Amino acid sequence: MATNLALDDQLIEEAVEIGHHPSKKEAVNAALEEYVKTRRRLKILDWMGRVEYYDDYDHKNLRRTSSD
Repeated sequence: MATNLALDDQLIEEAVEIGHHPSKKEAVNAALEEYVKTRRRLKILDWMGRVEYYDDYDHKNLRRTSSD
């Protein structure tokens, strides 16, 4: 899909250089992938305060007792 965008040329060149990308297109795609992954990871913070957590929970002990 061809898209025309007005991007900061200096920022793109810096991304190409820092990321060792062979092209501007690859630098932009890598940046977009990183952005999406970061935003998805941040969604886990929405669960803060909604999930019960027990400090003394021992999943290994539970596994041992349930297989008997």
